[in-house]
Order: sequence, then structure tokens, then C-alpha cells
Amino acid sequence: MSPQRSDPVALMLMAFAVVVWGFSWVVMKYMTQWIGPFDLVFWRSVIAFFVLLAIQLSTSQRFEVPPMGPTLAVALLQTTGFQCLGQLALMAGGAGQVVLLAYTMPFWAAAIAWPVLGERLSRLHIASFVLAAIGLVLVIGPWKGVGNVVALIPGLLAGLCWGCGVVVSKKLFQERPPAMLNFITWQMLLGSAFCLPLVLFVPQRPTVWSVELFMGLAYMSVLASALGWWLWLTVVRRLSVAVVGMSSLGVPVLAVGLAWALLGEHPDAATLIGVASIVTGLVVVNVAGLRRPRS
Repeated sequence: MSPQRSDPVALMLMAFAVVVWGFSWVVMKYMTQWIGPFDLVFWRSVIAFFVLLAIQLSTSQRFEVPPMGPTLAVALLQTTGFQCLGQLALMAGGAGQVVLLAYTMPFWAAAIAWPVLGERLSRLHIASFVLAAIGLVLVIGPWKGVGNVVALIPGLLAGLCWGCGVVVSKKLFQERPPAMLNFITWQMLLGSAFCLPLVLFVPQRPTVWSVELFMGLAYMSVLASALGWWLWLTVVRRLSVAVVGMSSLGVPVLAVGLAWALLGEHPDAATLIGVASIVTGLVVVNVAGLRRPRS
């Protein structure tokens, strides 16, 4: 099926995926009071792996080994690095701030793709980087103290990890495209394996097993990970790149709004201007990607 700009079912699925992922940042922030960051990422990946494996086998799709080198790299950067760093940032920073820092991923991907994939930066890319830099300074707020800056650095590094993973994935898909559902199932398996040493050897807060924790784990593993990725793949195959790229910007915007409404994270004027600047930069970098000449 060729991607279409108007597909009511796919647009509905896209909206649902945006809501699920936007709300997941609030859920993760809530869960910091019951479980350590690495324990959460580990259990989320383990449960999501079994859910995705069940979906894969029930739909008669083979569970086979994908190209292992790039698969390991993506798992280390995105499934483990992005999730662990994002969760660390949530331990000290607000969900609204962290999601904006993590969603700098398109800027990192565009910058890294230049030397690695030979994809030259356009004037629109440069403009988006300037907008993002202004927005980051306003959101992080260095004038608020060194402690505030240090607490938010993991969120920015999370975006860097995801951006690096995007470049590795793109190179893999250009050379040896794997079956997508099988690839994601392996991401959950490898992500849990990479996270296990952190669970075993890095001190964390004790896990408080409770109904709230089980509900949070169910949401993050089944909805945000397994179902979220399945929805995303379905949407990517049915909608144009323009619609998918722009619609995904709803995740950080929704997360900031939910953090404001549910967590009481009331941004000051500088933060609001920073949010607007980063979101504008995300729109510009998506437009730049669409206008990139094909080789």
C-alpha cells in the first residue's frame, strides 16, 4: 500500500499513538516514586518483548535473527540509551522539560547524517538548529543554577542517542532492510539484556511493588512499547512522510500540556518561549527533510 495523505483510519491510529506516547512521559514521571530508572526500563523491555513475540508468532511471522551488528547498535543507542537517560532525567527534572530535551532527536539525526551518510545540511536545517539552540537555553535555564542544568543533561543525551540510532537504522534499512516487527521484537530483547547489568550493579531506589506500579508497567510495556510501535509501523506504511513527521510533533506538545495539567509543572515565560522555539524548529527540520533532494 502506497502512503496516502488522507486515510481516516490511519489518521485515527496516528492520533492514538501520539496520545499514548505523550501520556507515557507523565506516567514515567509518576513511576519515579516507586521504581528506579534502570529497573523500569528493564521490566518495560522484558514485558514488551513477550507481548511483541506473541503478536509475531500469532500472525505467522518468523522470529529470526536480524543483521546483528546494526541491530545491536540500535538497541544500545535507542532501546537502552535513550530510555535509561530519559528516565534518569525524569528523576530530577520535570516531565515537560525532559520530553522537549529528548525530542531534540531530529536535530541530532540531521547533524550526524551529514558526515556519516553524506546528507548535506540545507539553510532550513541551519535555521532549525538556531531555533532549537535558543529554545534549549530557555528551557534548561542556566541562570536557575548549575544543579538544574546538570539534572537535565541526561535528557539532552537521550535525544543524542536516539538521533545516532536513527542514522544507524537508516543505513541498515538502505542496505539490508529487516522485517520491521521482528526487528522491534529483537530491540526489546536486546534492550533488556543491555539493561540487566545496570539493574544488577548500579544502586537505585528500592522498588515499591504496588497496584500503581503494576498499572504503570502495564501501560509502559503493553501500550507505550508494544502497541505504540505496532501503531507507528502501521501508520508509516499508510500515511505520507509529511503527515507522519508533523503529527509526531504532537507528542512533546501533548506531554508538556499534560505535565502542566496533571503534574502541576507550571512553566514560566522563558520556558514557554523555549517550548515554542523548539517546536518551531522541529517543524522546520521536518520540512527540510521533506525537501532534501534524493540521491
